[in-house]
Amino acid sequence: MSDQRSAIATRLLFWAYASLLLFYSCRSRDSRHENEQHPAAEAVQAPAFNADSAYAFIERQVGFGPRVPNTRPHVACGDYLVKKLESFGWKVIEQPFTPTTFDGKKLNARNIIGVFNPEAKRRILLASHWDSRPFADEDPHHKEKAVPAANDGASGVGVLLELARVLRADSGRPDLGVDIIFFDAEDWGNSGSSSPDDEYMGGFCLGSQHWARNKHIANYSAYYGILLDMVGAKDARFPKEGISMEYAGDIVNKVWATGKALGYGAYFVDNTGLRVGVDDHVAVNKIARIPMIDIIHLDPSTGSFFDHWHTTNDTMEHIDPATLKAVGQTLLHVLYQESTPAL
Repeated sequence: MSDQRSAIATRLLFWAYASLLLFYSCRSRDSRHENEQHPAAEAVQAPAFNADSAYAFIERQVGFGPRVPNTRPHVACGDYLVKKLESFGWKVIEQPFTPTTFDGKKLNARNIIGVFNPEAKRRILLASHWDSRPFADEDPHHKEKAVPAANDGASGVGVLLELARVLRADSGRPDLGVDIIFFDAEDWGNSGSSSPDDEYMGGFCLGSQHWARNKHIANYSAYYGILLDMVGAKDARFPKEGISMEYAGDIVNKVWATGKALGYGAYFVDNTGLRVGVDDHVAVNKIARIPMIDIIHLDPSTGSFFDHWHTTNDTMEHIDPATLKAVGQTLLHVLYQESTPAL
């Protein structure tokens, strides 16, 4: 009888141990499954993005007045951007060029390029345009006036200036090369003649077209690029833009997954939006052959841009630090995910 009780006890102990192993095995598989579903949620030591600082950079640009090429505010703002990048310790390259607009004007334009960690072979390209549209053709009352361009231009530049400041200030900054390009002469185009398949893009995006054919460094390339366009409005929505998905869908999905994992899923909408064939990422993809995505404000239901696009109401009152935080913090985490540990 004693031997029988001993055998029963042994079997009970075996099944208890087996059940315990099965429990932890299932937990381990569930944990791995969660990580596979949300890879961007893995811990990344990225610094905080200061939305108030980005807001101040936007406000400073708007304070110059509309940054229309061939005007004093344009020159003054360009000088400010150069000095600000230099103050953050970035190497700055100015790329002057003289494009002809669709209406026959010669522009004194310049692309402004900031270079971080120039020796690094693995590079990420970040970009936004810094000029203002010379006529508010979507404005019902003031079509002849220039656009203040708080969101359509200055917001992306403000986010990138704050990224430049944070990267330089962080002692644990990524072992990664980053290039920031502020494209000029993006917004002096004929909106009535452009189409998604028009290589000339209706006279828009002159700065990115020039850079794509005349890179600031011979044989320059980057792992991928991210363009920011209209990234500051309240309750902004960024669906997955069509050309971005075509040329760099894996990068789009990575960035959107990161934003969602950080709690910004309301901004980074998980559906495919309009194919924006007239923006700076087009030339980078098609001419420079660098995969670049576009984070751009689009209404997922109508495909339209933000409410005050190309009007005189594109002003600071519509810029929301919460949106700047969502975009900037997401980009910082993307950059730190790409970083390789320093040797």
